[in-house]
Amino acid sequence: MPDPAPRHPQPPESATTPAPAARPPFARLGLPVLTVQALRREGLTDPLPIQDAAVPDVLAGRDVLGRAPTGSGKTLAFGLPMLARLAGRPAIPRAPRGLVLAPTRELALQIERALEPFALGLRLGTAVGGIPTARQTERLQRGVDLLIATPGRLTDLVEQGAAVLDSVSITTIDEADHMADFGFLPQVTRLLDATPRDGQRLLFSATLDDRSVQDLVRRYLRDPVTHSVAPEPAAAVAVHHLLYVESADKPAVLARIAARDGRTLLFARTQYGAEKLTRRLRDQGIAVAALHGGKAQNRRMRTLAAFADGAVTALVATDIAARGIHVDAVSLVVHADPPADAKYYVHRAGRTARAGATGTVVTVVTPDQRAEVAALTSAAGVEVVAHTVRPEDRQLAQLTGARAPAGAPAAPPEPAARDRARPRRGSGRPHRAAERAPARRPHRRRAK
Repeated sequence: MPDPAPRHPQPPESATTPAPAARPPFARLGLPVLTVQALRREGLTDPLPIQDAAVPDVLAGRDVLGRAPTGSGKTLAFGLPMLARLAGRPAIPRAPRGLVLAPTRELALQIERALEPFALGLRLGTAVGGIPTARQTERLQRGVDLLIATPGRLTDLVEQGAAVLDSVSITTIDEADHMADFGFLPQVTRLLDATPRDGQRLLFSATLDDRSVQDLVRRYLRDPVTHSVAPEPAAAVAVHHLLYVESADKPAVLARIAARDGRTLLFARTQYGAEKLTRRLRDQGIAVAALHGGKAQNRRMRTLAAFADGAVTALVATDIAARGIHVDAVSLVVHADPPADAKYYVHRAGRTARAGATGTVVTVVTPDQRAEVAALTSAAGVEVVAHTVRPEDRQLAQLTGARAPAGAPAAPPEPAARDRARPRRGSGRPHRAAERAPARRPHRRRAK
C-alpha cells in the first residue's frame, strides 16, 4: 500500500503565526494609502455612517443617491472618492475633470477648504459669485482637476468660453433640495447636459421627496445605489424647545441667550431684522455679527471666519445666507423669528448637532405666533417641549445657558464702514433702502 501523501510541515507548537495586520477603518473602504495617511494627520480615523456607506460605491464607479442631513459628513463621502478617481492624470486648461455643484458660494468655499488637505497634488478651484470672474478664468486656464461651483457663476463661465465641461467624468450635486428651493435646477440641468452622458453622477440631499429632485434623479442618474443615514433630517438634533415669552420680554430673552458661553446661531427672517437684532445685542456687550445676502462677499467670508475661530460668539443670520454655515460646535440654534416653512426649520436646525455631536434648538414664540409655530413644528416632524419663561427665570438659564449680558457696547468685529450692508445692484428688492439706514447708526454712536 503506498504511503499517504506527505502533509505540509506544521510549525513547532512553540511558534506562532502572526495574524494579518488589521487595516485602518478608512483604508478598508478602498481609499488610497496616501489619502488614509492624510486623514490620520487631520485626526480622522473612523468614517461616519454616510462615508462608510457611500465611499466604496463611488470608488467603484456607481452613481450614488444619498440622503444625508447637513453635518453628517457627506462632503468627505463624495469628495474623497472623487479625488481618488481623478488622481494620476494631468489637469486640462479650461476643462475640469471633476465637478461639484453647490447652491451657495459659502458652501462651495467650505467644500474646497474641507477637501484641500486630501488633494495630494490635484488642483482644486471654485467658481462662485462675489469674486472677480477674471481671477476664476485665470485659474481655469491654468487647469483645475476638481471644480466646485455655484450654478449661476459656472453658467456664466461656460457661456463666455472660460470653462468647458466635456471632460467631466464625475459630477456631484450637493444639497439638491436647496437647489430646488432657490430655483437653480434649470441651470443645473443645462450644466449636466454639457457633461458627458456616460459620466458618473452623485446626488446628495437632506430630503428626497421634492418632485423636481426626483425628476433630476430619474433623468441623470443611472441605476443609482441609494444610501440614507437618518430616517428624518431633523433627527440629528438632540432637543427642540419652544420658549413662550411675552412680546415685551422677547428682546431681553434673546440678549440673555446670545450672551451665553459657546457658539450661538440666531435666525431672523429678513436682512433688516438681522441688522436690527445685531445692533441691539452689540449694544449690550455681546460679540455678535450679522450674516445676510446684503453683505459683500469678502465681508461674509470674514464674518464666518470670525464665528469659526471664536472672535464672534453669536451670529445672526437669514435663511439664505445660512446655507453656507458649516461650523462645528454650534451648540445652540435660536429661531429669533419663526421660519417661513418646515423646510427652513429643518435646515436651520441642521446647523447644530453636526457630525454626531449633540445640540439644542429653541424657538422664541410670542403669543400671536403660537398657532403658526405649532403647525410649523408639526409639519417639520419634530417633537418639541414648550416652556413659558421670563428673562431672569432659572429655567431659561438651564435650557440655554442664558446669562446677563455685559452691558457695555461691544466693538464690531471690523470697522462699521466695512460692516455696512451692500445690496446687490439691480436687485430691485423693496428692503434695500431700509437696510442702508441701520448701517449708518454705528457712526453716529462713535461720533459721540
